[in-house]
Amino acid sequence: MSGRQVLLLYGGVYTMDDETLQMTMLFDFFGDLLTEKQREYFDLYHNEDLSLSEIAEKAGISRQGVHDIITRAEGLLVETEQKTGVVQRWIDTRNGLERAESIAKQLLELFADEQGLAGELVLILGGLRSM
Repeated sequence: MSGRQVLLLYGGVYTMDDETLQMTMLFDFFGDLLTEKQREYFDLYHNEDLSLSEIAEKAGISRQGVHDIITRAEGLLVETEQKTGVVQRWIDTRNGLERAESIAKQLLELFADEQGLAGELVLILGGLRSM
């Protein structure tokens, strides 16, 4: 992924400059494309925060071997996102929903219309965003 991307997730704002967040998101979207070993080592490294040496010791292989497996997995995930743009579209959609919900809340305040269209819109957008 290139450029600075902003992710609104669970009420927080994150930038895609955070490599761990970026890799975790790619893994969430495309992890099933990896081999079982790639998924396991990737998870231990990025999600469980184990070092390459710790993973190597646990797996009974060299640190370099673990590094190579994780690097290949990361490459596949990044390449898949570059080809499909799925994660970027998801981020854009989430950001759009956040903005639409904010506007709907402003409309609700303006028209004090909790039972009408503005109130319904706030509920719908809030539900979509939490999916």
